[in-house]
Amino acid sequence: MRLNIKISLMVVLLLFTQSVLAERIKDLASVAGVRSNQLIGYGIVVGLDGSGDQTSQTPFTVQSVKTMLAQFGVQIPANVNPQLKNVAAVSIHAELPAFAKPGQNIDITVSSLGNAKSLRGGSLLMAPLKGADNQTYAMAQGSLIVGGLGVGGGDGSKVSINIPSVGRIPGGATVERPAPTVFGSETSLVLNLFKHDFTTASRLANVINEKIGMGTATPMDGSSVMVQAPRDVGQRVAYVSLLENLTLEPGEASARIIINARTGTVVIGRHVRVTSAAVTHGSMTVTISEKANVSQPGPFAGGGTVVVPASDIKVSQENNKMFLFEPGISLGDIVQAINNVGAAPGDLVAILEALKEAGALRAELVII
Repeated sequence: MRLNIKISLMVVLLLFTQSVLAERIKDLASVAGVRSNQLIGYGIVVGLDGSGDQTSQTPFTVQSVKTMLAQFGVQIPANVNPQLKNVAAVSIHAELPAFAKPGQNIDITVSSLGNAKSLRGGSLLMAPLKGADNQTYAMAQGSLIVGGLGVGGGDGSKVSINIPSVGRIPGGATVERPAPTVFGSETSLVLNLFKHDFTTASRLANVINEKIGMGTATPMDGSSVMVQAPRDVGQRVAYVSLLENLTLEPGEASARIIINARTGTVVIGRHVRVTSAAVTHGSMTVTISEKANVSQPGPFAGGGTVVVPASDIKVSQENNKMFLFEPGISLGDIVQAINNVGAAPGDLVAILEALKEAGALRAELVII
Protein backbone atom coordinates (compact mmCIF):
# COMPACT_ATOMS: atom_id res chain seq x y z
CA MET A 1 0.00 0.00 0.00
CA ARG A 2 1.32 3.39 -0.94
CA LEU A 3 0.31 6.41 1.08
CA ASN A 4 1.17 9.80 -0.31
CA ILE A 5 0.90 12.61 2.20
CA LYS A 6 0.48 15.61 -0.06
CA ILE A 7 -1.80 18.60 -0.33
CA SER A 8 -4.40 18.08 -3.05
CA LEU A 9 -4.13 20.09 -6.23
CA MET A 10 -6.08 23.33 -6.19
CA VAL A 11 -7.20 25.87 -8.71
CA VAL A 12 -5.85 29.30 -7.77
CA LEU A 13 -7.81 32.26 -9.07
CA LEU A 14 -5.80 35.47 -9.04
CA LEU A 15 -7.44 38.88 -9.13
CA PHE A 16 -5.03 41.28 -10.79
CA THR A 17 -7.49 44.01 -11.80
CA GLN A 18 -5.62 47.30 -11.63
CA SER A 19 -8.51 49.68 -12.20
CA VAL A 20 -12.07 49.77 -10.99
CA LEU A 21 -14.68 50.35 -13.66
CA ALA A 22 -17.67 52.56 -13.05
CA GLU A 23 -20.85 50.66 -12.23
CA ARG A 24 -24.49 51.61 -12.22
CA ILE A 25 -26.26 52.20 -8.91
CA LYS A 26 -28.81 49.50 -9.83
CA ASP A 27 -25.94 46.98 -9.86
CA LEU A 28 -24.70 48.08 -6.44
CA ALA A 29 -27.85 48.78 -4.43
CA SER A 30 -31.58 48.17 -4.18
CA VAL A 31 -34.45 50.33 -2.99
CA ALA A 32 -35.53 49.50 0.53
CA GLY A 33 -38.98 47.89 0.59
CA VAL A 34 -38.78 46.73 -3.03
CA ARG A 35 -38.30 43.02 -2.53
CA SER A 36 -39.73 39.64 -3.38
CA ASN A 37 -41.71 37.54 -0.92
CA GLN A 38 -41.61 33.80 -0.33
CA LEU A 39 -44.79 31.76 -0.63
CA ILE A 40 -45.49 28.23 0.53
CA GLY A 41 -48.41 25.84 0.19
CA TYR A 42 -49.60 22.26 0.52
CA GLY A 43 -51.37 20.20 -2.10
CA ILE A 44 -51.78 16.83 -3.75
CA VAL A 45 -50.51 15.57 -7.08
CA VAL A 46 -52.68 13.05 -8.93
CA GLY A 47 -52.35 10.97 -12.08
CA LEU A 48 -49.09 9.25 -11.17
CA ASP A 49 -48.27 5.89 -12.74
CA GLY A 50 -48.22 3.87 -9.54
CA SER A 51 -45.33 5.91 -8.13
CA GLY A 52 -47.30 7.80 -5.50
CA ASP A 53 -47.19 7.68 -1.71
CA GLN A 54 -47.55 4.42 0.15
CA THR A 55 -50.66 5.28 2.10
CA SER A 56 -49.84 2.90 4.94
CA GLN A 57 -46.84 5.09 5.76
CA THR A 58 -48.26 8.50 4.81
CA PRO A 59 -51.70 8.80 6.42
CA PHE A 60 -51.84 12.53 5.69
CA THR A 61 -52.12 11.74 1.96
CA VAL A 62 -55.29 9.69 2.57
CA GLN A 63 -56.64 12.41 4.87
CA SER A 64 -56.09 15.06 2.21
CA VAL A 65 -57.90 13.00 -0.43
CA LYS A 66 -60.84 12.31 1.89
CA THR A 67 -61.14 16.02 2.72
CA MET A 68 -61.06 16.96 -0.97
CA LEU A 69 -63.67 14.38 -1.93
CA ALA A 70 -65.95 15.47 0.92
CA GLN A 71 -66.08 18.95 -0.62
CA PHE A 72 -67.58 17.37 -3.74
CA GLY A 73 -70.14 15.31 -1.82
CA VAL A 74 -68.21 12.04 -1.83
CA GLN A 75 -68.21 10.46 1.61
CA ILE A 76 -65.70 7.71 2.42
CA PRO A 77 -66.47 5.66 5.56
CA ALA A 78 -64.11 6.30 8.44
CA ASN A 79 -63.13 2.64 8.64
CA VAL A 80 -62.13 2.52 4.96
CA ASN A 81 -58.51 3.25 4.08
CA PRO A 82 -58.24 3.59 0.29
CA GLN A 83 -55.03 2.39 -1.33
CA LEU A 84 -53.90 5.38 -3.37
CA LYS A 85 -50.95 4.52 -5.57
CA ASN A 86 -51.35 7.43 -7.97
CA VAL A 87 -51.52 10.27 -5.44
CA ALA A 88 -48.72 12.12 -3.62
CA ALA A 89 -48.79 14.81 -0.96
CA VAL A 90 -46.51 17.71 -1.90
CA SER A 91 -45.23 21.03 -0.66
CA ILE A 92 -45.27 24.00 -3.01
CA HIS A 93 -43.03 27.02 -2.84
CA ALA A 94 -42.67 30.08 -5.02
CA GLU A 95 -41.34 33.61 -4.99
CA LEU A 96 -43.74 36.52 -5.37
CA PRO A 97 -41.88 39.31 -7.21
CA ALA A 98 -42.09 42.90 -6.09
CA PHE A 99 -45.09 44.76 -7.56
CA ALA A 100 -46.70 41.52 -8.85
CA LYS A 101 -50.36 42.22 -9.63
CA PRO A 102 -53.45 39.97 -9.48
CA GLY A 103 -53.80 37.90 -12.63
CA GLN A 104 -50.08 37.60 -13.31
CA ASN A 105 -48.47 34.15 -13.30
CA ILE A 106 -45.42 33.01 -11.34
CA ASP A 107 -43.37 29.81 -11.47
CA ILE A 108 -43.70 27.24 -8.71
CA THR A 109 -41.67 24.27 -7.47
CA VAL A 110 -43.42 21.13 -6.24
CA SER A 111 -41.65 18.68 -3.89
CA SER A 112 -42.82 15.35 -2.53
CA LEU A 113 -43.58 15.25 1.21
CA GLY A 114 -44.09 11.49 1.55
CA ASN A 115 -42.39 8.50 0.00
CA ALA A 116 -43.54 8.91 -3.58
CA LYS A 117 -40.97 7.47 -5.97
CA SER A 118 -41.63 9.95 -8.76
CA LEU A 119 -43.89 12.89 -9.62
CA ARG A 120 -43.41 12.36 -13.33
CA GLY A 121 -46.64 12.70 -15.31
CA GLY A 122 -48.59 14.09 -12.34
CA SER A 123 -50.92 17.08 -12.11
CA LEU A 124 -51.14 19.42 -9.17
CA LEU A 125 -54.68 20.16 -8.00
CA MET A 126 -55.65 23.68 -6.95
CA ALA A 127 -53.72 24.72 -3.85
CA PRO A 128 -53.39 28.11 -2.11
CA LEU A 129 -49.97 29.68 -1.60
CA LYS A 130 -49.57 31.71 1.58
CA GLY A 131 -47.06 34.25 2.79
CA ALA A 132 -45.45 34.71 6.21
CA ASP A 133 -48.60 36.54 7.39
CA ASN A 134 -50.71 33.43 6.61
CA GLN A 135 -52.59 35.30 3.88
CA THR A 136 -53.25 33.69 0.50
CA TYR A 137 -51.38 35.49 -2.29
CA ALA A 138 -51.60 32.99 -5.17
CA MET A 139 -53.39 29.85 -6.33
CA ALA A 140 -51.37 27.01 -7.87
CA GLN A 141 -52.44 24.30 -10.30
CA GLY A 142 -51.12 22.57 -13.41
CA SER A 143 -49.13 19.71 -14.92
CA LEU A 144 -45.65 19.07 -13.58
CA ILE A 145 -42.42 19.10 -15.53
CA VAL A 146 -40.04 16.61 -13.90
CA GLY A 147 -36.46 16.48 -15.10
CA GLY A 148 -35.58 13.36 -13.10
CA LEU A 149 -36.31 9.73 -13.84
CA GLY A 150 -36.46 6.74 -11.50
CA VAL A 151 -37.11 3.09 -12.40
CA GLY A 152 -36.78 -0.07 -10.34
CA GLY A 153 -36.87 -3.85 -10.75
CA GLY A 154 -38.57 -6.58 -8.80
CA ASP A 155 -35.30 -7.65 -7.19
CA GLY A 156 -34.89 -4.24 -5.53
CA SER A 157 -32.47 -2.78 -8.06
CA LYS A 158 -33.21 0.71 -9.30
CA VAL A 159 -31.80 3.46 -11.47
CA SER A 160 -32.34 7.14 -10.67
CA ILE A 161 -31.44 10.12 -12.86
CA ASN A 162 -31.49 13.50 -11.14
CA ILE A 163 -34.31 13.90 -8.61
CA PRO A 164 -37.70 12.58 -9.82
CA SER A 165 -39.49 13.61 -6.61
CA VAL A 166 -39.26 17.35 -7.44
CA GLY A 167 -40.89 19.15 -10.36
CA ARG A 168 -41.71 22.63 -11.61
CA ILE A 169 -44.70 24.27 -13.22
CA PRO A 170 -43.77 27.38 -15.23
CA GLY A 171 -46.46 29.99 -14.64
CA GLY A 172 -48.23 27.45 -12.45
CA ALA A 173 -49.62 29.96 -9.94
CA THR A 174 -51.87 32.96 -10.45
CA VAL A 175 -51.38 35.98 -8.21
CA GLU A 176 -54.53 36.78 -6.22
CA ARG A 177 -53.36 39.78 -4.22
CA PRO A 178 -50.30 42.07 -4.38
CA ALA A 179 -47.69 42.02 -1.66
CA PRO A 180 -47.69 45.08 0.62
CA THR A 181 -45.11 47.74 -0.24
CA VAL A 182 -43.96 51.06 1.20
CA PHE A 183 -42.83 52.44 -2.15
CA GLY A 184 -44.23 55.93 -2.59
CA SER A 185 -45.60 56.36 0.93
CA GLU A 186 -42.79 58.56 2.28
CA THR A 187 -40.92 61.69 1.21
CA SER A 188 -37.64 59.82 0.94
CA LEU A 189 -36.32 56.42 -0.09
CA VAL A 190 -33.36 54.39 1.08
CA LEU A 191 -30.80 52.70 -1.16
CA ASN A 192 -29.29 49.59 0.45
CA LEU A 193 -25.94 48.39 -0.86
CA PHE A 194 -25.72 44.70 -1.70
CA LYS A 195 -22.39 44.63 0.17
CA HIS A 196 -21.66 47.12 2.90
CA ASP A 197 -18.75 49.46 2.28
CA PHE A 198 -18.32 52.95 3.73
CA THR A 199 -16.35 54.17 0.72
CA THR A 200 -19.02 53.04 -1.73
CA ALA A 201 -21.80 54.54 0.39
CA SER A 202 -20.01 57.89 0.51
CA ARG A 203 -19.35 57.89 -3.24
CA LEU A 204 -22.95 56.93 -3.97
CA ALA A 205 -24.26 59.89 -1.97
CA ASN A 206 -21.74 62.23 -3.62
CA VAL A 207 -22.66 61.25 -7.18
CA ILE A 208 -26.37 61.75 -6.45
CA ASN A 209 -25.73 65.16 -4.90
CA GLU A 210 -23.58 66.18 -7.89
CA LYS A 211 -26.18 65.12 -10.48
CA ILE A 212 -29.40 66.17 -8.72
CA GLY A 213 -28.47 68.73 -6.09
CA MET A 214 -26.60 69.10 -2.81
CA GLY A 215 -28.45 67.69 0.18
CA THR A 216 -30.44 65.21 -1.88
CA ALA A 217 -28.60 62.13 -0.56
CA THR A 218 -27.28 61.46 2.93
CA PRO A 219 -25.23 58.37 3.93
CA MET A 220 -26.85 56.62 6.90
CA ASP A 221 -24.16 53.99 7.51
CA GLY A 222 -21.88 51.69 5.54
CA SER A 223 -24.74 50.07 3.64
CA SER A 224 -27.58 52.63 3.37
CA VAL A 225 -28.06 56.02 1.74
CA MET A 226 -31.20 58.11 2.24
CA VAL A 227 -32.38 60.02 -0.83
CA GLN A 228 -35.08 62.68 -0.95
CA ALA A 229 -37.76 61.74 -3.48
CA PRO A 230 -41.15 63.00 -4.73
CA ARG A 231 -44.24 61.40 -3.17
CA ASP A 232 -46.17 61.22 -6.45
CA VAL A 233 -45.93 57.62 -7.64
CA GLY A 234 -45.49 58.50 -11.30
CA GLN A 235 -42.75 61.00 -10.60
CA ARG A 236 -41.06 58.61 -8.17
CA VAL A 237 -40.81 55.85 -10.78
CA ALA A 238 -39.05 58.20 -13.21
CA TYR A 239 -36.90 59.51 -10.36
CA VAL A 240 -35.72 56.02 -9.34
CA SER A 241 -35.02 55.23 -12.99
CA LEU A 242 -32.74 58.26 -13.10
CA LEU A 243 -30.99 57.27 -9.88
CA GLU A 244 -30.33 53.64 -10.74
CA ASN A 245 -28.63 54.55 -14.02
CA LEU A 246 -26.11 56.91 -12.42
CA THR A 247 -22.60 55.46 -12.39
CA LEU A 248 -19.82 55.53 -9.82
CA GLU A 249 -16.62 53.73 -8.94
CA PRO A 250 -17.31 51.48 -5.93
CA GLY A 251 -14.76 51.18 -3.16
CA GLU A 252 -12.26 48.38 -3.54
CA ALA A 253 -12.67 45.35 -1.30
CA SER A 254 -10.42 44.88 1.70
CA ALA A 255 -7.46 42.52 1.54
CA ARG A 256 -8.96 39.06 1.74
CA ILE A 257 -8.13 35.48 0.79
CA ILE A 258 -11.01 33.04 0.28
CA ILE A 259 -10.33 29.31 0.49
CA ASN A 260 -13.04 26.79 -0.38
CA ALA A 261 -11.98 23.59 1.36
CA ARG A 262 -14.57 21.50 -0.48
CA THR A 263 -13.65 22.41 -4.05
CA GLY A 264 -10.02 23.40 -3.49
CA THR A 265 -10.54 26.90 -4.88
CA VAL A 266 -8.39 29.81 -3.70
CA VAL A 267 -9.24 33.45 -4.48
CA ILE A 268 -6.70 36.13 -3.54
CA GLY A 269 -7.44 39.84 -3.63
CA ARG A 270 -4.86 42.12 -5.18
CA HIS A 271 -4.43 44.17 -1.98
CA VAL A 272 -2.99 41.21 -0.09
CA ARG A 273 0.45 42.04 1.34
CA VAL A 274 3.07 40.07 3.24
CA THR A 275 5.62 41.41 5.69
CA SER A 276 9.19 40.15 5.85
CA ALA A 277 9.21 36.35 6.22
CA ALA A 278 11.25 33.33 5.14
CA VAL A 279 9.36 30.24 3.97
CA THR A 280 10.30 26.71 3.01
CA HIS A 281 7.84 24.02 2.03
CA GLY A 282 8.29 20.41 1.04
CA SER A 283 6.25 17.29 0.46
CA MET A 284 6.74 14.04 2.31
CA THR A 285 5.98 10.61 0.83
CA VAL A 286 5.45 7.57 3.02
CA THR A 287 5.53 4.18 1.26
CA ILE A 288 4.24 1.12 3.12
CA SER A 289 4.82 -2.27 1.49
CA GLU A 290 3.09 -5.36 2.83
CA LYS A 291 4.34 -8.85 2.06
CA ALA A 292 3.88 -12.32 3.52
CA ASN A 293 6.68 -14.74 4.44
CA VAL A 294 6.06 -18.46 4.75
CA SER A 295 7.63 -20.26 7.73
CA GLN A 296 8.14 -23.95 7.01
CA PRO A 297 9.25 -26.22 9.93
CA GLY A 298 12.01 -28.74 9.44
CA PRO A 299 11.42 -32.48 8.99
CA PHE A 300 10.06 -34.22 12.09
CA ALA A 301 9.93 -30.89 13.92
CA GLY A 302 6.30 -31.37 14.76
CA GLY A 303 5.30 -27.84 13.79
CA GLY A 304 3.01 -26.46 11.08
CA THR A 305 3.42 -24.14 8.15
CA VAL A 306 2.48 -20.54 9.04
CA VAL A 307 2.30 -17.21 7.17
CA VAL A 308 4.26 -14.41 8.79
CA PRO A 309 3.33 -10.84 7.67
CA ALA A 310 6.15 -8.36 7.10
CA SER A 311 5.96 -4.59 6.58
CA ASP A 312 8.50 -2.37 4.85
CA ILE A 313 8.15 1.37 5.50
CA LYS A 314 10.13 4.02 3.63
CA VAL A 315 9.93 7.78 4.10
CA SER A 316 11.20 10.28 1.50
CA GLN A 317 11.06 14.05 1.58
CA GLU A 318 11.70 16.64 -1.09
CA ASN A 319 14.39 19.21 -0.43
CA ASN A 320 12.86 22.50 -1.50
CA LYS A 321 14.75 25.76 -1.22
CA MET A 322 13.80 28.46 1.23
CA PHE A 323 12.58 31.73 -0.24
CA LEU A 324 12.38 35.17 1.33
CA PHE A 325 9.44 37.58 1.34
CA GLU A 326 10.47 41.22 1.52
CA PRO A 327 8.26 43.70 3.44
CA GLY A 328 5.21 44.86 1.50
CA ILE A 329 5.45 42.19 -1.15
CA SER A 330 2.43 42.00 -3.47
CA LEU A 331 0.25 39.15 -4.66
CA GLY A 332 2.12 38.66 -7.92
CA ASP A 333 5.41 38.37 -6.06
CA ILE A 334 3.94 35.78 -3.69
CA VAL A 335 2.83 33.53 -6.54
CA GLN A 336 6.07 34.01 -8.46
CA ALA A 337 8.18 33.12 -5.42
CA ILE A 338 6.20 29.95 -4.81
CA ASN A 339 6.45 28.94 -8.44
CA ASN A 340 10.21 29.54 -8.47
CA VAL A 341 10.80 26.86 -5.83
CA GLY A 342 8.67 24.36 -7.70
CA ALA A 343 5.79 24.25 -5.24
CA ALA A 344 2.46 23.07 -6.57
CA PRO A 345 -0.50 25.47 -6.56
CA GLY A 346 -2.06 23.41 -3.78
CA ASP A 347 0.91 24.17 -1.53
CA LEU A 348 -0.17 27.81 -1.60
CA VAL A 349 -2.88 27.12 0.99
CA ALA A 350 -0.47 25.65 3.53
CA ILE A 351 1.96 28.54 3.00
CA LEU A 352 -0.75 31.18 3.43
CA GLU A 353 -2.03 29.55 6.62
CA ALA A 354 1.49 29.43 8.03
CA LEU A 355 2.07 33.10 7.15
CA LYS A 356 -1.18 34.03 8.88
CA GLU A 357 -0.17 32.19 12.04
CA ALA A 358 3.21 33.91 11.95
CA GLY A 359 1.54 37.33 11.71
CA ALA A 360 3.18 38.08 8.38
CA LEU A 361 0.04 38.02 6.23
CA ARG A 362 -1.75 41.35 5.96
CA ALA A 363 -5.12 40.00 4.87
CA GLU A 364 -8.21 38.29 6.19
CA LEU A 365 -8.09 34.54 5.66
CA VAL A 366 -11.60 33.15 5.11
CA ILE A 367 -12.18 29.40 4.85
CA ILE A 368 -15.62 28.34 3.60
